[in-house]
Amino acid sequence: MNSFTRAADSLGLPKGSVSRQLQALENQMGARLLQRTTRRVQLTQEGRVYYDRCRDLLNSLEELDTLFQHDPATLSGRLRVDMPVALACDVVLPLLPEFLQHYPGIELELSSSDRQVDVISEGFDCVVRIGQLKDSGLTAQPLGHLTMINCASPHYLARFGVPQALDDLSQHAMVHYNQHPGIAPQGFTFYDGKQSHAIQTGGVLTVNSTETYRAACLAGLGIIQAPRMAMNALLKEKRVVAILTGFQAQPLSVSLIYPHRRHLAHRVRVFMEWLSKAMKHHIM
Repeated sequence: MNSFTRAADSLGLPKGSVSRQLQALENQMGARLLQRTTRRVQLTQEGRVYYDRCRDLLNSLEELDTLFQHDPATLSGRLRVDMPVALACDVVLPLLPEFLQHYPGIELELSSSDRQVDVISEGFDCVVRIGQLKDSGLTAQPLGHLTMINCASPHYLARFGVPQALDDLSQHAMVHYNQHPGIAPQGFTFYDGKQSHAIQTGGVLTVNSTETYRAACLAGLGIIQAPRMAMNALLKEKRVVAILTGFQAQPLSVSLIYPHRRHLAHRVRVFMEWLSKAMKHHIM
């Protein structure tokens, strides 16, 4: 819950001092910046504009401070980044020690979930989004596309057989992934190289987490469609098997999203450049 008490505690100031400083700022600006209720405090539209402009100014000042510094050891500050769990676990974390060793002054806060965070209100420097983007007013940098595969566990295939054609799927169970519980799953889409085929498949399980999705596949609960990147380790260990290789889902786009600013902090640019290189072996 947003409150003056928490703000005062984080700043090490009395609550009354924070309230007085805010009132003085609002009087100076001639606008209400925060909407106060008995339960919470949140930014007004004017407060959001003021906050965003202040962040831009601070980033520009920081950029000036590091404009002529090329020594990695001089880069410092906190980075807030969000990306899907599978990407963080399978690609970023194994390579991250090298990045942090090269830039010892950077402190990284890595958020990983299937929830689409609000880049602006939650204060993220950049996020990685997979799939079609909504028009958010943010800057998007395309990184490439992820190849999709269909797979199931050996245990599942031993029980129900290996489907050889799309018509065979009527006799199989599919695990459905849906970020919004309560909404009926849309089925699966397969691409044969010429056209897409939408299949309304059977299955008794729908999940809203990519980790649960993979775990359901491993448990033999059905067939899934997932980025190859997220399944590579399991494929090598033969814990899952790729099936219907001639009928994959369309590749998923991967993008870096960040607030539109004339000057990005140097540490943000450095991290995004490093992440783009780290992704090259996993995208097409």
